[in-house]
Parts: sequence; C-alpha cells; structure tokens
Amino acid sequence: MILDYKGVPIFYSDSGKGQVIVLLHGFLEDHSMWNNITPELIKKNRVIAIDLLGHGKTGCLGYVHTMEDMAEAVSAVLKHLKLRKYIFIGHSMGGYVALAFAKLYPESIKGLCLLNSTYEEDDKDRKQLRARANKMVQTNYENMVRMSFANLFSVKSKVVHSVAYNAALNTALKTPVQGYMAANEGMRLREDTSNFFANSTFKKIVLLGEKDTILNTENILKFTHTHNIDTHVFSEGHMSHIENETALIKKIMHFVEKI
Repeated sequence: MILDYKGVPIFYSDSGKGQVIVLLHGFLEDHSMWNNITPELIKKNRVIAIDLLGHGKTGCLGYVHTMEDMAEAVSAVLKHLKLRKYIFIGHSMGGYVALAFAKLYPESIKGLCLLNSTYEEDDKDRKQLRARANKMVQTNYENMVRMSFANLFSVKSKVVHSVAYNAALNTALKTPVQGYMAANEGMRLREDTSNFFANSTFKKIVLLGEKDTILNTENILKFTHTHNIDTHVFSEGHMSHIENETALIKKIMHFVEKI
C-alpha cells in the first residue's frame, strides 16, 4: 500500500491481526527482507513493514534523511492506520530509526528489538568512512554497493546462503543514489542513544551476530550486561535474518509473546 507523505510515496504492507509489530529494514534493504519472518508473526499479530525514505518503493525527501526524518515518515503511516501502541523490530539502520521514533513517541512503544543494530553513534572513523562513501557513490555506485555489501555476511554465509545473498544484493543495487546518500548522511549525523535505551521502561532485546564486522559486539555485550538488557548472539554476521533465520524467528517470537 502507498501513503502520500509530503509529496512522496511511502510504501508499507499490513497483514494479520492482534498486537502491532512494526518491522523496519536496514540500509540498502526494503520491506522484503522480512518475507520469511512475517508469516510466523502474523499468526497472532498484526504486522506492518515499511519501506524507509529513499528505499524500496518509498521516495526521497532530500539529500539528508535523518533518523528523525525517517521516524516521522513511519509515524505518518501508523497514524494513517490509526494505531497507537506497537512493538518495533529494527534491523541495523532500522534499529536507529526505531530508537529515534521511541525518543519522539516514548508512550507508544511496548517493546523494541535491535537486530544487528546499536544505540551507539558512529565513531570518528565510521563518520569519515560515510563521508567518503557519499563522494565515491556519485561516480562508482555499483562497485561501492557490492564492496560494502560483501562485508555484511560472514565468509561461510556468502556460500551457504548464496541465493539469498544475491537477492539481497539485487535489492541493494536498486536503491537510488540519492537514497543511499541521504540515509548514509543521516546515520553519520545520528546522536548516541545509549542512556535513553538503557533507561527506557519498554521491553527490549538486542540480537547480534558473532562475526558481525559492522558492530562492536564486545562493547555492546558489556553495556547490555551492565544494564541488564536481554541480549543474544547468533553464530554468523550482520544479516541474521538470512544467516540465522530459524534461530532468529524463535527469538523474536519469544520476545513478542512476553509483551
């Protein structure tokens, strides 16, 4: 379905009945990343999957999409559907957007799952990498996407899950350059939400990949242990919905059922 938002289309899917779960994809992904997970969730829940600004079938608003910009677009969909309380599951960038949404609308959050995601802001090196990437994609987009995408999977997963890997890569390559640049700049500018996440009273869980080269798993585990935040580490990389699909579905279902 399509919602007109500030003159651009926002795509979302809406299926099932019950408590509302909002699924937010990561950078260079779209709602289709949840295709194997949604059938389990809709057995007892209503599931809304949204294409974030500049991704999938959703348009761009400019050359900077802050996490708050994306959260407001998500809010527009949920308001359109007249929904008031929800559980968020955000993969990577989708987790940053979910956190931005939770800060804007804390009373509406029943639970938040950070999937291969973090509450930390980018460190100095990653901010510089994002700035350089946004210059390079203007002239060498496909190679940049292929190179960065390869780092998301463990070496083993790229072979074992080659079909899913190629499908996800094809989705990434369909992302417009503007969508890439706007989201990348938005992630570079995002603020640290560590204290907010730790002190929030909604149910929370952090799901990580042991071989994830994008996140500092060791630091996250120290933080979540200190703050008694439920955490689980899967065996592979940054794309747990592909690399550890069965185990991930079990964890998500258990998390949702507790709320």
